[in-house]
Amino acid sequence: QLQLVESGGGVVQPGGSLRLSCGASGFRLGDYTIAWFRQAPGKEREAVSCISLNGRLRNNADPAKGRFAISRDNAKNTVYLEMNALKFEDTAVYYCARSRSWDSRCSAISYDYWGQGTQVTVTT
Repeated sequence: QLQLVESGGGVVQPGGSLRLSCGASGFRLGDYTIAWFRQAPGKEREAVSCISLNGRLRNNADPAKGRFAISRDNAKNTVYLEMNALKFEDTAVYYCARSRSWDSRCSAISYDYWGQGTQVTVTT
């Protein structure tokens, strides 16, 4: 059964850090570009970061630049999103998704499978 499962979300204070994980089952994660998206209440879903299937190419969207880092361990079938210096506006449900394509503009390609999401809440 195909599955993408996000984990690592939680409640954190501004300035804090979280590491999200995206685990895959039923397929080889290393065959796909993986991206992280997020959706805050009342807002459209937006791309956060993406990484090519071998990890050599990666890109952060503007909200994540300088604060977030995407990485992958294909042996563990897992992609990570390290989030630092978190802000109130980072509060959202974070999703990972897979694609057969690559574009540094993470949202410019189509994704055929999505996880269920993990909630990140930045609050005092």
